[in-house]
Amino acid sequence: MSVTEAALVLSDGSLFEGEAIGARPEGGVSTGEVVFNTVLAGYQEVLSDPSYAGQIVTFTYPHIGNYGSAGADDESPTPRCAGVVVRDLARRHSSWRAEASLEDWLKRHGIAGIAGVDTRRLTRHLRNHGAVPGAFGTASEAEVRAAAAGALGTDDTDLTRVVTTSKPYVLAGGPRRVVAVDYGIKRSLFAHLQPIAGVTVVPAGFSADDILALEPDGVLLSNGPGDPAAVTHAPAMIAELLGRVPVFGVCMGHQLLATALGASTYKLPFGHHGGNHPVQDQLTNSIEITSQNHNYCVNPKGIQGVELTHVNLNDQTLEGFIGTDVAALGIQYHPEAGPGPHDSHYLFDRFAEMMDRKAT
Repeated sequence: MSVTEAALVLSDGSLFEGEAIGARPEGGVSTGEVVFNTVLAGYQEVLSDPSYAGQIVTFTYPHIGNYGSAGADDESPTPRCAGVVVRDLARRHSSWRAEASLEDWLKRHGIAGIAGVDTRRLTRHLRNHGAVPGAFGTASEAEVRAAAAGALGTDDTDLTRVVTTSKPYVLAGGPRRVVAVDYGIKRSLFAHLQPIAGVTVVPAGFSADDILALEPDGVLLSNGPGDPAAVTHAPAMIAELLGRVPVFGVCMGHQLLATALGASTYKLPFGHHGGNHPVQDQLTNSIEITSQNHNYCVNPKGIQGVELTHVNLNDQTLEGFIGTDVAALGIQYHPEAGPGPHDSHYLFDRFAEMMDRKAT
């Protein structure tokens, strides 16, 4: 089988050699912010998560694509990641659920990739130097280096406008009514929301008045990509909702909710991306293994009217809070997981209980 040589260059000049996989981008080069993800399975869910818009995803697990791809595993209809880096792309896939290979999936969605890369070396570099912009492709090394030098990260960029829905839509569900603000929502969130409520999904730019006009029992602020500080329109809108309807923020939604309550956000050195991060729920003292995907984190200094409830046991960063003055719940990680682990599903019950208490 013939291969096409490709190269990955980081903005600091570091070079990694490999072979091209997936789609072939126009001009032979793809650019984005290079991050690493530690999941052992669930590569399709990762690559189709809208929160990876603008990012090139490196998988630390060496063998990727072994069970192929299936449409049911897509987290969004249009994946937005800027590319994928793997050590070894499986040449054959094997699963009764598979509908196509991972490479076929990449080509169908126009996602370029590079395989054969020393991902252990790359991951160590990112751990030491942080997530950095980069470029990869089949163009000449000089062209790839030039693209890497001009590549942009996610700082100061509102990527939610790229991934949000263009118009509202409704999903049938349980007895309550939830409005979900789409900053880059995952399908797995719907799978956990619909058993407890019917869901109306609205664009990120929806006003508080327009949301409240839908008479929701609760509002979900979804996950999403990029720098939360760049989503400047959201905190004021969220502040108008607080005290009038229960609000549940997940990942980007958690960061925006915290900002509306007086906190600020900052960028982590290399982010939290994976399905194996330990978090302690300080309300119950239980430990859960969580699915995470964020480059930014909440600095709780200045936050008002909340109890801090969850902490990351790797680096002690804030992972969750609950309102004491208003009905609000913020969770930095992904309780819906997709594909797993499933330790955090209880948080949807907390949201349902919050909505029911507000109704009485």
